[in-house]
Amino acid sequence: MNPMHKTLLTIAASALLLSACGSVSTTGVREHDSRQFAPAAELAFEARPGARAYYGTYDGVQGPAVYAAEIPDNWNGGLVMYTHGYRGTGSTLAPSPAPAAYRDTLLAAGYAWAASSYSANFYDVRAGVEDTNQLALELPVYLARDWNVTIEQPTQYLISGHSLGGHTAAAAVERENMQRTRYPVPYAGAAPLCQAEQNQFQWLGDYTRLAMTLAGFGYMPYERYPDLIGVLDGSGEPGPIVTNLFKVNPETGQSTWEPANLNGERLKAMAMQLTGGQRPIFDDGFGSRYQITVLSGGGDDGSVRGILSGNIYDNTGREYRWTDGAEPSAEEQAFNASIMRQSADRGVNPPRNDGVRWLPEVHGDFDVPVLTMHTLGDFYVPFVHQQLYRQGAIRNGNDHLLVQRAIRAPGHCDFSAEETQQALTDWLNWVNGGDKPAGDVVLDPVVVADDNYGCTFTTPQRDGLPACSR
Repeated sequence: MNPMHKTLLTIAASALLLSACGSVSTTGVREHDSRQFAPAAELAFEARPGARAYYGTYDGVQGPAVYAAEIPDNWNGGLVMYTHGYRGTGSTLAPSPAPAAYRDTLLAAGYAWAASSYSANFYDVRAGVEDTNQLALELPVYLARDWNVTIEQPTQYLISGHSLGGHTAAAAVERENMQRTRYPVPYAGAAPLCQAEQNQFQWLGDYTRLAMTLAGFGYMPYERYPDLIGVLDGSGEPGPIVTNLFKVNPETGQSTWEPANLNGERLKAMAMQLTGGQRPIFDDGFGSRYQITVLSGGGDDGSVRGILSGNIYDNTGREYRWTDGAEPSAEEQAFNASIMRQSADRGVNPPRNDGVRWLPEVHGDFDVPVLTMHTLGDFYVPFVHQQLYRQGAIRNGNDHLLVQRAIRAPGHCDFSAEETQQALTDWLNWVNGGDKPAGDVVLDPVVVADDNYGCTFTTPQRDGLPACSR
């Protein structure tokens, strides 16, 4: 038997065994189930030199999905599944070519890549995992059907993506998801970049509740938040949550995101702790446009815009700090006693017997080489996800398979072409038997707080940011 087919059968058998054990819930009605999406009218994209581009549609877990693929003339048989980031809430599914530097690095190494639009927009990581896995296994079928092109089944599968796509790539190699997916793929490695994961919605819920409380509106129900935040995109006036905490430019009427008072400073300090602790570039990220992104999303029902059938957010046992002493101050204790508390709905995101969870989880439970990269100032999908990932890998005994790199930039997925090329090149060498690449320590607070943290893999240094001194 072909070793690849044998591996696929083994994973499939594990999935059947797992789904047969115990009670697995598939109940619950969610808004997302009734949504419909359609492929874009134009699917074509231009191939890079020395490669051929392919595109089309196929049936995914939620309906039709778009595929894109690029195969170099010197294909080595390896296939990297690229998983795209968040596409909003529209109904159109667009092709998803990877960034140019990403594509060029893979193609130069002899790898083909393929990407799914997923069969749904919104934050649908379930569609991301299932539709990507299906495409990985059935790409030869689609190319023969749509292009009259014959290719062999890939000899190696890898997976990598950005943001929501990083969540998808990390989830795809988690043991639970590899066992429960409808389409088991024996991925040999993963490179989740600037990845989100299920704790992203804890961060978004925490920050908006902290802002609402510190601005003086903690006595109101959280559903009132949208009325109190105002308009932050420049088309209207910011509301009292913003004006009570941040300075406002008198000429534009818009916030500068500079704390205006003690409560604004406390909000910033708590945000730093929640997003990864003291570290370079945090200040730059805190003052960035991603404040608008994070603050504008508050007041929701915790269902991740209908991806779940109930509320996933929970801060019942959360302790918020703006000081760094061994014990919380009296003022912090009083604040924690007064802040609004919310508990998650029971069984809101259970395992399923028809594939992965509605919101596939990431717990650092994998058995293949994984390389990640994250910007230190990312205020939207914060650096703390890397710390949680490392802690999970340690708990599962596979932290030796995890390499993480910190990049000194303030934006989300704000990687240079050089950083992308180096990370992918090192990752491909590692999964093919080469030396384990170097990475950054992420759990030692003294190391992370050093002024030169993140200098090792940042190329080039960004203008306007604190420079590395060594």
